[in-house]
Amino acid sequence: VSQVPVAEGKSVQQTVELLARRLEALGAEKQGTFGVDCETYHTAAALGTQGQTGKLMYVMHNSEYPLSCFALFENGPCLVADANFDTLMVKLKGFFQNAKANKIESRGTRYQYCDFLVKLGTVTMGPSARGISVEVEYCPCVIANDCWNLLMEFMQSFMGSHVPGVPSVFGSKHDSAYSPGDTMVQYMELFNKIRKQQQVPVAGIR
Repeated sequence: VSQVPVAEGKSVQQTVELLARRLEALGAEKQGTFGVDCETYHTAAALGTQGQTGKLMYVMHNSEYPLSCFALFENGPCLVADANFDTLMVKLKGFFQNAKANKIESRGTRYQYCDFLVKLGTVTMGPSARGISVEVEYCPCVIANDCWNLLMEFMQSFMGSHVPGVPSVFGSKHDSAYSPGDTMVQYMELFNKIRKQQQVPVAGIR
């Protein structure tokens, strides 16, 4: 999962269309749509010891796994629960407060090209588009490190020089099987990066 910068002189939507045209020129076919969303919760102030910052928890959903809900802590474990987890979070509001203004999501089109699955998404916060996400999966392989070079080569064919470096989750996996939680960790990192990019100009004004 990686972020693609907006092309110079173009909008987010125009850049997404440009990438989609490149994919279709390769022979990729549309296979429906996808969506990943993320809500931020912070530990209630009453619980945090004075002087300590509250921990953030991210509750995420992915249309590829409609019956699951993912709860992630930054630098921490990824919990995979069933879809009822959302109702549980409402009951835990004494412990976790929903930072409502922070909801962020990526929605777009799924493409199939031979054994590759590509998801091209527009990342939005509230009504505005904030960035572009690209998720590439090589379906026959479950050991991420075994197919990274192949993924890189394929990504270069439509992303050019914007191919990402090895995702941090790969470092901890080594030769173990890749899981849906690993994808969600990458989306969480991407969303946080996009959030921080939006906050920079505000800090400059103060």
